[in-house]
Amino acid sequence: MHTVVRGAGALGLAALLLAPAAGCRSESSSAAEPAPISPATGATATGLAAQQLVWRPCPAPSAAQGGGAAPGNDWQCATLKAPLDHAKPDGGTVDLALIRSKAKDEQHRIGSLFFNFGGPGASGVATLPAFASAYASLNTRYDLVSFDPRGVGDSAGVKCLGDRAMDVNVAVDSTPDTPAGVKALDDANAQFAAACERNSGPVLPYVDTESAARDLDLMRQVLGDQKLFYFGISYGTQLGGVYAHLFPKEVGRLVLDSVVDPTKDPQQDALGQAQGFQLALGNFMKACATQAAIACPTGNGGAEGTAKITGLLQKLAQSPLPTDSGRKLTESLAITGIAAALYSQQTWPVLASGLTEAMQQGTGNTLLQLADSLLGRDSQGRYNNLNAANRAISCVDARQRYSDQDVEQQLPQFRTASPVFGPFTAWGLTGCTGWPVPGKTDHPEVSAEGAAPIVVVGTTGDPATPVEGARTMAQQLGAGVGVTVTLKGEGHGGYNTGNPCLKRTVDAYLLDGTVPADGTTCS
Repeated sequence: MHTVVRGAGALGLAALLLAPAAGCRSESSSAAEPAPISPATGATATGLAAQQLVWRPCPAPSAAQGGGAAPGNDWQCATLKAPLDHAKPDGGTVDLALIRSKAKDEQHRIGSLFFNFGGPGASGVATLPAFASAYASLNTRYDLVSFDPRGVGDSAGVKCLGDRAMDVNVAVDSTPDTPAGVKALDDANAQFAAACERNSGPVLPYVDTESAARDLDLMRQVLGDQKLFYFGISYGTQLGGVYAHLFPKEVGRLVLDSVVDPTKDPQQDALGQAQGFQLALGNFMKACATQAAIACPTGNGGAEGTAKITGLLQKLAQSPLPTDSGRKLTESLAITGIAAALYSQQTWPVLASGLTEAMQQGTGNTLLQLADSLLGRDSQGRYNNLNAANRAISCVDARQRYSDQDVEQQLPQFRTASPVFGPFTAWGLTGCTGWPVPGKTDHPEVSAEGAAPIVVVGTTGDPATPVEGARTMAQQLGAGVGVTVTLKGEGHGGYNTGNPCLKRTVDAYLLDGTVPADGTTCS
């Protein structure tokens, strides 16, 4: 998902970020809003489309990408040059980090299959190898390719606060109840924005999704594909939709999985996320209550379970819990940790353990570890650039800016949507207020008349991108373009659940070109 939430976009990051083993400055020095770009211009107007990539063995991911071990012999890495400003294709350039695993069946190779794992802010260079086993069937006939989008990881990664300052920033009360609390949150937002401008100012106007889509088309050309083959997850669906709008005739086979609703403004999106996470929390509590082998910390679930969790959060607001690391589990970090565990049904048992530990033992180790996994913080206290990139991309994409008064007016609606997540997502709307670069659009444009069919996948229990977003995306893509496939299940990222029906459906489309019937359902 993609909504910016103060600190780390805690509810605004792709689920896949739970598991990864987790630049070049421009010649321009202006942070002014970039000029509009017409569909006829871009990298093809320069010699960049003819550049030859030099593929080498991949090093270990950098700190900005999240660290960890080198991915191994199956992987190659390269650097591609793209225009910093696509409206000035002969001006300064930005270096984009790419990774690939070549097709195993070279004789029947289709082309390159590009991946974007969401966020925005996920490093594709670090994430694709971590999840490659889920795409092994696709690797037979495709080179699996991913990249760090501009502003992310090693692609001119946005830099904001240092590690110690980030620890302070993410612990600030994100659900303030007093004027002093609101001021503290505003101050934290202002400090974050000032640090981003100070450390990354020249690149900030150019990390928008439209520019990333144009980068994607440049990659397609440089890698020699006539059409784009693409797999986008979470925010990656927004990137894919924008690409289809800009380049409908270049669409080959696109899969959009766990879909951002392109028609919603940030406030509507945040409200939908609050509802989605509350739904997922209710499903977790229901499942937890039926496990005879454990004493469920949320009792029988429903209103009772929600009351237990909100009671814990109220206590944390007054007295954060100790952890073995010496850090404190604050209310904001607890909400982030709970959200992190709801992205996948596989982490529900960890959530049960974390809530039991916090409610009965008075310590916050597990919930803090879950929060760190979503915030991009490693065991040594180092943050990748996920937080910075998430906010920078979100704030340059969206034109809306929300005041404290706007949020206070909306709080009752958000609390009704989710007593647990509502205030947190509502106050997250102030994350772009005071941002040094203006936003570009009210919402992304994804209409793609004339494009080949695009498969749009939604999951009924998805907390981060509610299933309705997939249906809306398909409608917005246009008649005969958007083809919906619904997975009845839990979690964020349908294909990666391993559901046999969904895997067969998507593989048949990507490998054989078999377009599923619109409205196909898997369970």
